Amino acid sequence: MSHSLSLRVYYEDTDLAGIVYYANYLKFIERGRSEWVRGLGLDQTELRAGEGLVFAVRRIEADYLRPARFDDMLEVTTAPEGLTPARITLLQQVTRGAELLFSARVTLVCLGPGDRPRRLPEALRRRMATLAQKTAQ
Repeated sequence: MSHSLSLRVYYEDTDLAGIVYYANYLKFIERGRSEWVRGLGLDQTELRAGEGLVFAVRRIEADYLRPARFDDMLEVTTAPEGLTPARITLLQQVTRGAELLFSARVTLVCLGPGDRPRRLPEALRRRMATLAQKTAQ
């Protein structure tokens, strides 16, 4: 049920010292989450247009372990850690080869019209349950 996204560090991602600016790791893992959701077969644009549903980060715990630098090839891994009717908890990591650079635990919630909390879409819960069963076999 995990997803991997490869990306290269560009000059615009770095700070004056030539290392990835800390806030850009949040952008990297956002891309990873978007691709993870897409990989589950959900279209976030359709969810928003059709049902008025969007995903929002409720909580993030981040550990910056080692710096990434200009032109590094990174891998962003996204894996579900927990699921309730209203929340998804994901473990996301950024690595360079076998070296762990950044790790985050991210809690997502679903918001409906008027930014009101909503249950997660049934299609997402069903898809995650199906994938969890296949992984357990």
